[in-house]
Amino acid sequence: MNTDVTVSEVMDREFVGVTESDGVLETVELLLQEEIEVAVVLRGQDPVGVFADRDALGLLVADDGPDHLADATVGEVMTEEIPSVDGDASLAAARDRMTTRDTRWLIVSDGAEPTGVLTEHDLLTSSTLQRATGTSEAESVEASARRVEAGREADAGAGATEGAGGQSGFEDQSICEKCGTLAHDLSSFNGQLLCADCRDI
Repeated sequence: MNTDVTVSEVMDREFVGVTESDGVLETVELLLQEEIEVAVVLRGQDPVGVFADRDALGLLVADDGPDHLADATVGEVMTEEIPSVDGDASLAAARDRMTTRDTRWLIVSDGAEPTGVLTEHDLLTSSTLQRATGTSEAESVEASARRVEAGREADAGAGATEGAGGQSGFEDQSICEKCGTLAHDLSSFNGQLLCADCRDI
């Protein structure tokens, strides 16, 4: 099986875009709401910088930071140098680039426009799943995708359950260590917690 997994197979295709005129406080609130570390600063469709949580912290500790914070714009504090990687690059190349650039994330682009964000967490998740299941990198990515999809379906079901006055029902679910899906009936098999489907294989 092909083990040359590319960045585009692991990256998060949904990213937050802001403009230079957006307020720092509003953008920080957006980052917190989306539970992400970085937003891409766009001028039209062109990326011109990035705004990360550390940019806001830098402004906060500056001499005039607290007084200036309420009026500060993203363009004043953004980082103009964009740590980026091509979507066709391998995960190993992306790891090396993160290390050399001393960053926890990379903006993924197709040459002109950003197409997603690759974080250190994405790389760690892929590697951890691979070691835990003994699968190839490509199989790990596939399992990660299934797990994400299962999580989205679970979130959708949670809203319906809670709306009916009950609890979400996810307290007794766990992730199968082989296929990565959420299941109620995990059992230990050969040192792994597996769902019914994986135990039958």
